[in-house]
Amino acid sequence: MTGRLTHIVRHPIKSIGYEDIESAPLMQGRVLPFDRVWAVSHQAAKFDSPLGAWARKMNFLRGVAAPKLMAVQARLRPDGQLDLTHPERPALTVDPDRPGDQARLIDWLTPLWPESRPAPRAVERVEGVALADMAEPYVSLLSLSSLGALGQAAGREISRHRFRGNLWVEGWAPWAERDLVGKRLRLGAAVLEVAMPITRCRATCTDPATGTEDLEMLDLLERLHGDWHFGCYATVIESGTITLGDPVEVL
Repeated sequence: MTGRLTHIVRHPIKSIGYEDIESAPLMQGRVLPFDRVWAVSHQAAKFDSPLGAWARKMNFLRGVAAPKLMAVQARLRPDGQLDLTHPERPALTVDPDRPGDQARLIDWLTPLWPESRPAPRAVERVEGVALADMAEPYVSLLSLSSLGALGQAAGREISRHRFRGNLWVEGWAPWAERDLVGKRLRLGAAVLEVAMPITRCRATCTDPATGTEDLEMLDLLERLHGDWHFGCYATVIESGTITLGDPVEVL
């Protein structure tokens, strides 16, 4: 079973913006570079800021709690500054590591965050740790064929950005990735081992173009498969650079 890598996506700040890139070096036992490097904690977070280790997702701002966050787009500059855009907010450029810019980022996010929820508190970073949903350093692997089948079942086109995945593959049969757990893949110069399926949350119900909920995604997945899985987590076991167009081969 061979496919082709069509999209590489990173999310520099957890749940706040996505960016398509053309190439990336994958390192053994690491996540996609600059993916979930930062996260924004809220006032009810169960740790003192600054954060010293990986923490569970409920401590941070997330799209499941604030659908408008799903419409943020990001671009990480070579100098480390981050450009953020949103349909309802002016464009913003910040260095997420600078205290003054962190305050500007929180001010920019506040109108997108529900007033009924604990307010944004601080920008968090832990050196060498991705603040992703899982403590393990996974990359996520998803299938465009499965996305197309999901859209056919929904009777509409579905944006891949609902799923905030890292690596998108075309050319596999729909849902073939569900049988890949425990198997190894060669992707460009890297080798990955598929670890487990990804269980989805209500963030996928939101249209990332508008930041509004418009589809009962979990009901749709339940109807199709009896679970809420879409895509897989994988571990990088051999380092190598990946580039759009690379073949993806099951070993």
